[in-house]
Amino acid sequence: MSLVGFFSDPVYDEFDRLFDEAFARRTGTPSGNTQVARQNGNTAPRAFRPTIDVHEDKEKNVVTATIELPGLKKEDVNIDVHNNVLTVSGETKQSEERNEGGYVVKERRFGKFSRSLPVPQGVKPEEIKAALDNGVLTVTYPRTSPEQAPKKIAVQ
Repeated sequence: MSLVGFFSDPVYDEFDRLFDEAFARRTGTPSGNTQVARQNGNTAPRAFRPTIDVHEDKEKNVVTATIELPGLKKEDVNIDVHNNVLTVSGETKQSEERNEGGYVVKERRFGKFSRSLPVPQGVKPEEIKAALDNGVLTVTYPRTSPEQAPKKIAVQ
């Protein structure tokens, strides 16, 4: 189980491709249509994989995760917490049709996505806040729970 897929960089896509090919050769299974598409010069991502940025603010004791979800509405996004793992998932269904120079151009993008982040032990689901604004989902939660925060002990 992958806790966090922080990397959505072309360099990491290439690593994924290399591991997929190595695994496919070792097991004798076909590597799938994604490899065929890449060999034909198609460098499009294999699936909709939203970009995620995570920022910790130690002074405010808060973690902010920003996830780019262009074209999605809040009804299309699910946020779950289970076993200290915050999972943002959903489905994108976008279709566009336009006329260009006498041709009809139809573009469609369909796919499911899921991104997961570890959440500190003791953080309650009601302490996690989420807002979707202009295609950017912002999720904030405490860096440490009040029970885990260091406490001063007076020496007597």
